[in-house]
Order: sequence, then C-alpha cells, then structure tokens
Amino acid sequence: MHQQLSLLQAIIFGILQGLTELFPISSLGHSVILPHLMGWNSIIRAQNTKNSYFLAFLVGLHVATALGMFIYFRKDWFKIIKAVLTSLQTRSIDTPDARLGWLLIVATIPAGLMGLIFENLFRQLFAKPLAASIFLFINGLILVAGEQFRQRSELSSGGHSGRTNPYSTETTVRRLDDLEYKEAGIIGVAQVFALLAGISRSGITMVAGLVRGLDHEDAARFSFLMATPIILAAGLYKLPLLLGHAGSGVRVQVVIGSIFALVTSYLSVRFLTRYFQTKNLYPFAAYCLALGSLLIIKFA
Repeated sequence: MHQQLSLLQAIIFGILQGLTELFPISSLGHSVILPHLMGWNSIIRAQNTKNSYFLAFLVGLHVATALGMFIYFRKDWFKIIKAVLTSLQTRSIDTPDARLGWLLIVATIPAGLMGLIFENLFRQLFAKPLAASIFLFINGLILVAGEQFRQRSELSSGGHSGRTNPYSTETTVRRLDDLEYKEAGIIGVAQVFALLAGISRSGITMVAGLVRGLDHEDAARFSFLMATPIILAAGLYKLPLLLGHAGSGVRVQVVIGSIFALVTSYLSVRFLTRYFQTKNLYPFAAYCLALGSLLIIKFA
C-alpha cells in the first residue's frame, strides 16, 4: 500500500470527485486546493510531477465517475446508441434519439481534441492553489452571467409558450432537440475552459446551453450526457498510467476511492437532474464566489 496516500484520503477524494464533477463547482479546482488546505505535502508534490501516483489514482476516479453517470443514464444511452447505429445504416436521422446522439458526437469531438492538445500545458501552468481559487471565483461569475443572460432573453422574447419553471417566471423557448449541430459544437468547445482548475465542466456547458435558449433541465441533461463519454475516454486514454509503474502502489486506494466516486456520482446526477427541473445555478454561483474569495485571500 502506498504510504503517501492513505485509505482515508482515497475515500475523501472519491467522494469529492463524485460530487464536484457533477455539481458546477469544478472537480479539478477542488482536487488542487484541498491538499494545500489539509497540508498533504506528498500529494502536493505529486500534483506537480508528471506521471505521478496521484495522477494515476485520479485516472481510476474519473473512470468510476463516468461509469456512475452511465449507469444513471443507461436507458438513454442504449436508445441513443441504437438510434445512431440505425441512422448509419439508413443514412438518415429520423428520430429524436438519433439526433441527440449526433449532437453529442458533434459536441464531444472538439472537446476531446482540445483536451489532448492543451491538458498538460494548462495543468502545468494553472494547477496552483491561487490560480485555482481565482478561476473558482470566475466560475461563479460565469454561472451568474449565464442566469442573467437567460432571464434577459426570456423577458425580451415576450414570454413564449413552453415548460414553465416554477422557481421563477421563466418559460422554455427551446428544447434540446431544437439545437443546431453548430450550437452543439459551440457547447462542446466551451468545455476546453474546464481544463483550467476552478472552471467547472458541467457549469460552463450548462451556461452555454442556457445561452443557446435551453432551460435548466435540458441544459443539465445535455451537459451530463456529453460529459460521460469525454470523462470515460480521458480516463481510458490514461489507463496505462494506472496499470504501469506509477499506479503500482495505489491500486488498493484506487479501488476504494473509485467505489465512493461511482456511488457519489450516481447520487449526484440523480439529485441534480431533479434539482434543475425547478431550480437554477445561483446557489452554486454563490458558493464559488464566497469560497473563491476566501481562498484568494488565503493563498495570495
């Protein structure tokens, strides 16, 4: 067992990953900041080392998180995959499931390519506690801006018919299957900013969806569906790191942490899909602004 990563730390990081990957508050930002707050110096050193045991450990947590999300949306994914395969055979997109599948593909490709190109660079430059704190504060501003943009758009639209959000006076102008492919691509490209520790993947993609006219429920659903293959692919791409020398001393911790990450991510997405049926991003914005402000003062 690796003496620099205890089972308790593995459990804490597993729960943290499962929560913060889905909640729009940045999992990467929290994983950078927490070791500095707790004084976990061995993990801090490992964060700044290429191919370290801690990065190998995080690979397992990311795969587990994606599996938790897939399990929750398994019925959706089976229908989407079947519809996409059928559309390839018929060379036509005739069903909402097929269209959603191709929207997800269009959104996933640019995010995956940019992740491969920029992830190491951004991690080396910005995976520091002060930078993560600043970006966490900026993440709060992004969430507020997304909510205000949507509210102004709906006021100027004159109240179009659609699903009503009982949390406010908002009404739905567009549905998920109304998205254009270029708009899905824009939402996907927005994920590149989540490579900055402190910027939330789910938060920025939800805001992009709100800006394109989706309501909170559809924006969240598209964000979570889009995140599943991206997180899973990123984890599988780095799986050799976990299976190699870097992961040789943390495999027990990976198993324990991954169990907690899987269960927590499943419960998180279950809660949030229901939450966003009636509520908005403001509570998460307040959290990011408050915590980011305090941490900027601490690390400055």
